[in-house]
Amino acid sequence: MLVRSLKVEYAVRPLGTDIDRPRFSWIASAPGYGAVQTAYQLRVGSWDSGKVASSRCFGIEYDGPALAPRTRYQWSVRVWDGEDRESEWAADEWFETGLLGEGFGDAQWIGGDVDSAPLLRRAFTVDGTVRSARLYASGLGYADLRVNGQAVTDAVLDPGFTDYGRTVLYVTHDVTGLLEPGENAVGAALGRGFFGMNTPNVWRWHTAPWTAEPRLIARLVIEYDDGRVAEVVTDPSWRITGGPTVSDSLYTGETYDARRALPGWDTADFDDSLWSAATVVEAPAGRLRAQEHEPIRVIDAVNAIALDEVRPGVWIADFGRTTAGWVRLGVTAPTGTTISLTYGETVADGNVVAVNGHVEGDRIQRDEYVAAGNGFEEWEPRFSYKGFRYVQIESPSKPDVQLRVVHSDVRSVTSFESTEPAYEQLEQAMRRTVLSNLHGIPTDTPFYEKNGWTGDAQVGAPTMLATLDLARFFTKWLGDIRDSQAESGQLPVIIPSSGWGFTELSPATEWPTVYPILLHELHRAYGDERLLRDHWDSLTRYLAWELDRVSDGLSVSVLGDWLPPGYGDGPAPEDRRLTGTAYLYRALLVAAEIGDLIGESHEYRKAAAELADGLNRTFLDREAGVYRSADDPDYRQTSNVVPLAFGIVPEEFTERVAANLAADVEARGFHLNTGCLGVGLLLPVLTSYGYGDAATKVALQRSYPSWGYWFDLGADTMWEMWEANSRSRNHYFQGTVVQWILENVAGLRNVGSGWERIVVRPDARGETGSASVRTSTIRGQVAVMWRRKSRVFALEVHVPVGMTASVHVPSESAADVSAVPQSSAGEPAYEDGFTIYTVGAGIWSFTSRTA
Repeated sequence: MLVRSLKVEYAVRPLGTDIDRPRFSWIASAPGYGAVQTAYQLRVGSWDSGKVASSRCFGIEYDGPALAPRTRYQWSVRVWDGEDRESEWAADEWFETGLLGEGFGDAQWIGGDVDSAPLLRRAFTVDGTVRSARLYASGLGYADLRVNGQAVTDAVLDPGFTDYGRTVLYVTHDVTGLLEPGENAVGAALGRGFFGMNTPNVWRWHTAPWTAEPRLIARLVIEYDDGRVAEVVTDPSWRITGGPTVSDSLYTGETYDARRALPGWDTADFDDSLWSAATVVEAPAGRLRAQEHEPIRVIDAVNAIALDEVRPGVWIADFGRTTAGWVRLGVTAPTGTTISLTYGETVADGNVVAVNGHVEGDRIQRDEYVAAGNGFEEWEPRFSYKGFRYVQIESPSKPDVQLRVVHSDVRSVTSFESTEPAYEQLEQAMRRTVLSNLHGIPTDTPFYEKNGWTGDAQVGAPTMLATLDLARFFTKWLGDIRDSQAESGQLPVIIPSSGWGFTELSPATEWPTVYPILLHELHRAYGDERLLRDHWDSLTRYLAWELDRVSDGLSVSVLGDWLPPGYGDGPAPEDRRLTGTAYLYRALLVAAEIGDLIGESHEYRKAAAELADGLNRTFLDREAGVYRSADDPDYRQTSNVVPLAFGIVPEEFTERVAANLAADVEARGFHLNTGCLGVGLLLPVLTSYGYGDAATKVALQRSYPSWGYWFDLGADTMWEMWEANSRSRNHYFQGTVVQWILENVAGLRNVGSGWERIVVRPDARGETGSASVRTSTIRGQVAVMWRRKSRVFALEVHVPVGMTASVHVPSESAADVSAVPQSSAGEPAYEDGFTIYTVGAGIWSFTSRTA
């Protein structure tokens, strides 16, 4: 066997972890069929696990002597196969601890009273050969850290956004290569972010309990070859002044006055005698801890596909894609000239549309650059990002602009291909939309809110986890969920929260039930049991709050199936207790599974059964076989698909409820009438009850309401609303059809803990001749590829070590299917038009002659 892809806490070579018992993972591979890992041996520093009999290759917890802070540890692993043959040791990897319990030592939080984004600096001397230098720092809201005139990192909008009253993140930077013999300087430019938000907005970020002026804490530790250790820490010896960034806001944009620029301010020979002494300021209430999730980075640079002068001095750049980030500006203009850049997703009447009724004032997503007048000048913002496709530039001369795509630097794990172009278009649009909404938290829209709406992540999580590696990202956000919890156990509808969302648009059961459901999804994807244990107490407090407000067997909700067709202002006019109760039912069953996994007692299944009884008693029309409420204007697909998807429908009614659902879809000309809750469930439910052709017609629909309708209007991302005048054009919660494409069209379904078991079942094959999906999982790469020509169906499945696959080959009988290698595939079963094989690791090929 071979061992590769070594990681610590889901990261390759993490620099600065504060986890005292980190977990290790690797991928084992071997040629042939049926390979298994039967044992492993870990070496971490001086600790040796010895040979451990186990097939587990992830979540292996360090169990040696206490880890020292600020220390690099080498580690490796080897494994044994089913015949007790040992592998070679994997090439050594490393991880490095952060400050752990040592903290920031003598460093103090510093800031000062300046009229713009502050610049802070400190000169120091290096008097020997540096072996290692680490800068531990947290600048709130954002910090652009510099050493000797160079950026210490390519991360932007750093550190990550949290509830600063509970948690403050610091980041570790390796600055060894930036130090020079003799005089040096360390500096930071600070932005506001959400921490120092001063733009009035309906979510009250400007009055959050932790809101304050920007501030910095930093500890630079220099280790010399001769064993000496020197430190430079933030204290009143630092110098401060106002910088050229006159204003910055995540909602309104930035103003940068190049005339105020201070070239070389972050170098050793700069004269800071006219600067003021920094002031020690109050520390945020939150606990400082290492940032463990992926930073935000500039991911791509894209030139405009068109740059048109729409009237004298006004240019509109079209970048040909809807995204999140900003533009880099190049311009030549007289000193004092203000060049403005207004960002938006649409253009109307010759202007880029930038309107946000939730934010005070008429300046929305607009950057301003005041020219220094010294020839060609380049600039890009550092403390805000925007959602846009178009940028309107007001400039006396033709500007040079380049799109900078900016989001959390998470890894893509899945590729999908199909001979049906619409499926590829849907998958790519959803991927772009999700990435546009990953900025340290899962947001709803990069244009309007930039808020972490829990309902959006709830419905999107399965698709998001199927396409991206979000182990670290969602682990961080689950911490935000716990931090946001009230003493009562209640959770707000946006996380983090300023305090908004506990009474506004609340209670809304379908939204904060993301807590147990996301925990369950992460366990399904990564087999993470520590996460379940860490959150159990907070989870049970939350569910107790939800159960305490159940009345007559139902849960009250004010949001419901948000934004179905024809309801651009909110939910459909149905009794929202139906979906609220259904989602609480699902949350309780998920929590019961979690409790069972970690050995915690509970009575959640009993409570769930009572909710199912209440829902069926109130909303199930047993004579008609439909779910409805007195408020319904017509048949509501979501009201019926949710009980079917969650297993709430009594067994004797399931076929009738499903048939009525399919009949309504057909009566509407194969259109959906679902909002964000129903949209991701409709096609899987139709397919599972034998209406795959109807599901396919809905997926490929081109008229309103449909995804094809958006694409024919020029969409390249998912929209918030089904209507052509959708407010947001970069909103993923209506795009969860992609889960159906991956699971039912391509046919790959993860049905076990940490991808232990998969089902391959392409049961929505209509209208396409082939499909393939390749996914990098915690156990290795799994792939499903199928194609059909005439009456021959060919299926290939790649199964990594540690995974078992149940492969369902479309066929009229088991005799019509051949497997390669037949000797290892075993005897198949036959059921409902599929010949079923159960196989282990290997590359398997199946051919059906009558599919």
